[in-house]
Amino acid sequence: GITVPHEKIVEICKFLKAECGFDMLTDLSGVDNFGEDPRFEVDYTLYSLTNRLWFRVKVLISEDDLTVESVTGVWATADWHEREAFDMFGIRSKGHPNLKRILMWEGFPY
Repeated sequence: GITVPHEKIVEICKFLKAECGFDMLTDLSGVDNFGEDPRFEVDYTLYSLTNRLWFRVKVLISEDDLTVESVTGVWATADWHEREAFDMFGIRSKGHPNLKRILMWEGFPY
């Protein structure tokens, strides 16, 4: 896997899908690395049906700015995954079509 700058995530995901055959986003998860700087990360687990390969892309994000670009335009399955990362960690996916809670109550402080 690779760690990429958060501002390049959509561009890199488009490349991985179009040029490398990673046609499935199987998981997207928020991670809280309490005590580290940057504290949070978003992990994207990709799969290529054609090549039968797994690949992980990681983005590190600061506790001061819990924002990353949405990859829903690359893989529609990112929709619910990004909503869960928002709901559980407060990670906002900029450009998400419907970023709202799916698990926790409105006042949940992440």
